[in-house]
Amino acid sequence: MDSPHGAAVKAEDFGLKGPRGWAFRGVGIDAAPGSLIAVEGPSGTGRTCLLLALTGRMKPTAGHAEVGGHRLPKHMTAVRRVAALGPVAGVTDLDQALTVAEQLREGALLHRHYDGPVRALLRSPAERRADARARIEAALDTAGLDLTTLPKGPRTSVRDLERLESVRLSVAIALLGSPRLLALDDLDLKLSDTERTEAWALLRSIAAAGTTVLAVCSEAPDDAVVVRTGPQEPAAPDAGADPAADAAPAAEADTENDAENDTENETEETKGADDALAEAGRA
Repeated sequence: MDSPHGAAVKAEDFGLKGPRGWAFRGVGIDAAPGSLIAVEGPSGTGRTCLLLALTGRMKPTAGHAEVGGHRLPKHMTAVRRVAALGPVAGVTDLDQALTVAEQLREGALLHRHYDGPVRALLRSPAERRADARARIEAALDTAGLDLTTLPKGPRTSVRDLERLESVRLSVAIALLGSPRLLALDDLDLKLSDTERTEAWALLRSIAAAGTTVLAVCSEAPDDAVVVRTGPQEPAAPDAGADPAADAAPAAEADTENDAENDTENETEETKGADDALAEAGRA
């Protein structure tokens, strides 16, 4: 499938604060078009909120970002036009009652407006159907989903798909709109080591073809542009420094208080991510 020029993704001190705290904050990104970007962190640290903010689906409250030349949060609509969502739980869930063929046809109908209303009016129904078939076949090929290998072929129920097959189907539907940025949530969720390797290989191939890919995961591959969420590791002390000499006299007494503060901050960020994600699901 021909892929458009990918979207550069940049962010500086990017953050989103919800009613009960920060979903994420202080995020910095500088990724070229066609990059593979991995958002790495534990569940509940604002990974999904960051994905939705960078694709124009959630309004940030701190800093700024730029996707494909469109600045956030000012041009969220423009970013939504160039960014497509693959699997994102609660936002782009596949319809378990449909067959794979029905889900693909529904996706093609939703993306038909990318042809432009004037051109669509000039085409006959047969031409539109042929175009939809061509788009679907190209998207399936790029996503690596061979319908003939499914238990009932195209008539296989979506609910009967394996996890990796479901990911591939969601990716294929997202690619129907020829996005410049493809975003996926929880890429490595419920995948075996072999399946995880296959999933990353798929995303690398899409990025290599020109489309920028943004994937949320628990563990990022070495070749990705990595963005981490959640508590960060403290900076290493300067070489030759004597930690004992620089320690405050009350350091031992404050250790317990510091631990309690860290726990409170982590809880606040987790609650903030939950609140922001709940709001995004209704948007």
